[in-house]
Amino acid sequence: MKPTPLILLAWIFIGISCSTKTETTAEIALYTTWRIKGGTADGIQYSSLQQINKQTVLNLRVAWIYRSGDADTIGNRTEIQCNPIIIDNILYGTSASLKAFAVDAATGKELWKFTPDEKNDGLGVNRGVTYWEDGNDKRILYSFGQYLYALDARTGHKIQTFGDSGRVSLKEGLGERAANLMVLANTPGVVYKHLIIMGSRVHEGPIAAPGYIRAFDIRTGKLAWVFHTIPQPGEFGYDTWPTEAWKKVGGANSWSGMTVDHKRGLVFASTGSPSFDFYGGNRKGNNLFANCVLALNAETGERKWHYQVIHHDMWDRDLPAAPILTRIKHDGKDVDAVTQVTKSGHIYLFNRDTGAPIFPINEVPVTPSDLDGEEAAKTQPIPEKPLPFARQVFTEDMINNITPGAAAYVKEKFKGLRTGKQFIPPSKEGTIIFPGFDGGAEWGGPSFDPATGILYVNANEMPWILTMVDVRMKGEAWAGISLYRTHCATCHGIDRGGDGHVFPALKNLQSKFNKEHLKQFILKGKGVMPAFTHLSERERDAIARYVLDLQERTQEEKEGIFERDPDILYSNTGYNRFLTPDGYPAVQPPWGTLSAIDLNKGEILWQVPLGEFEELKKQGIAPTGTENYGGSFVTAGGLVFVAASRDEKIRAFDKDTGNILWEYQLPAGGYATPSTYEIGGKQYIVIACGGGKMNTKSGDSYVAFALP
Repeated sequence: MKPTPLILLAWIFIGISCSTKTETTAEIALYTTWRIKGGTADGIQYSSLQQINKQTVLNLRVAWIYRSGDADTIGNRTEIQCNPIIIDNILYGTSASLKAFAVDAATGKELWKFTPDEKNDGLGVNRGVTYWEDGNDKRILYSFGQYLYALDARTGHKIQTFGDSGRVSLKEGLGERAANLMVLANTPGVVYKHLIIMGSRVHEGPIAAPGYIRAFDIRTGKLAWVFHTIPQPGEFGYDTWPTEAWKKVGGANSWSGMTVDHKRGLVFASTGSPSFDFYGGNRKGNNLFANCVLALNAETGERKWHYQVIHHDMWDRDLPAAPILTRIKHDGKDVDAVTQVTKSGHIYLFNRDTGAPIFPINEVPVTPSDLDGEEAAKTQPIPEKPLPFARQVFTEDMINNITPGAAAYVKEKFKGLRTGKQFIPPSKEGTIIFPGFDGGAEWGGPSFDPATGILYVNANEMPWILTMVDVRMKGEAWAGISLYRTHCATCHGIDRGGDGHVFPALKNLQSKFNKEHLKQFILKGKGVMPAFTHLSERERDAIARYVLDLQERTQEEKEGIFERDPDILYSNTGYNRFLTPDGYPAVQPPWGTLSAIDLNKGEILWQVPLGEFEELKKQGIAPTGTENYGGSFVTAGGLVFVAASRDEKIRAFDKDTGNILWEYQLPAGGYATPSTYEIGGKQYIVIACGGGKMNTKSGDSYVAFALP
């Protein structure tokens, strides 16, 4: 039977923008497309397709593979974190070197590829593109480096009438001081009518651009509105910062994505921490609107409500994924909700209209800071329900003892560290962050089944160590040491040893760089390293001399009068995973999990390990789970699909039990969220296989699966 015009209209509406109501059978049945990152505008990563189901999933086969041919297979430093979208049988995504492309979604044949104007300064990752259409005008909106591009969806050519010959600067609306600072957008914007609403990625060090949320006119590229996430005089929240903070503090950026309620005309954003991540002596106060769930008028940017999940963040507890729009049953009533997962493993649920918590949230007293100049918040908000989906403390009885010698090594290191509860402030002795800086939940986000009210979320359960160091240098110490500690040590480590994953060691560089070349590298940046254009020539000179071990000091350094920021007293030694000598997490497994959580009741239904180590499996050790990046989607066919794990597999779980029903070894790690779609009556599942994280090989492929 052919659909009526009314049903067709509803189908088009939900495919492009997604209705907010998801509880009826008719509406659930309309989740058949994947036109937006996250599937639909509510971001729930759900599909009503069920050709691939519990009974048929074992028959899944590779349908096609697309290779972009631009992975870094020597240094293994490229990744593909893109969640591709599918419009009119065409798949749009981004490649390992961050080029935009279009392929035939039934065959994987490339239709076009777009190379940006500037060099590859896209800083490592891109998580997708945005589609917009108005009649015959069909556009792909795509960010690379500091620019937002508008491309013709049919040809990949720039839309010359958009901004400056097809692109606009993502520094628009951020003020003059952002001109020489890093501003990017790794996550695609969201569409409301003729607007694209953008978040950003900014530097997380002491000198950073503000993370204001902005809307651009999709037709012209003109700035439509700006929401100041660091309030200016006269704006709500201004009193939660020092008086002049808006002129010099950065961050509070919506880097992880947004969702849109088209019926209400609202955009929902989650924001990150203020910069610098780990020390806030220059930003005393609760720091609205950092670490917040925000509801904004999508037409004007006016705030409707907010909720701050972390006060005065000192732990890099950015909200790691976009808030998703759910409908749940609470106290016998249907409630339109906003659901936010966190790095700490908590879930916050709010009434979509008012922002009122659906389950009680308690302000819990926390430990004060003993660092000079720091003032920690006195309390932090903790929800009563649902219970956390990740363990909250690392105690001595949880030390990893599954490998020889591991327990003794970890126990000895453990003795000198601060641990035992959440929200212990950063310290010079070292504070255990558990779950770690990468969650708990991460940027892949959860998936939600609107038919049952069950949320599925994958998580990391790994401890990290946060150690602070004083950047105040006295006497004849190199200014380069202080500058390195302030601007570089967070990534490359206090000893220049790197983190063993993303950030390389900075030792023995004399064979690669002389001083002038290294100064230029610091100035311009490359790959995941931002351009440090805000540093003066003499500051870059001091860092270069220190990193290259050049035994020379300027007169200013000898006299100890080199200028520095008087408000930033500390930096940290880097992003340090707490590992055993053989490289496993210091805590007992599970190290990665997938959980099913009933949002109606606030109860965890099941939790299983996600991923495994083959070498431990051969020793007869049960699956431990692994560190994982990328999200899941859930289907009406009874399945949860997720890749993400370090063992480079994609899996299908029974959504009712957590049992693994199917798995496939990918050509490289699938550190992305898969998509699903239908063409000609056949359902496909596709995952980007870019690898590159966690010391795994880089790849350049998208792999699609279907039934024979």
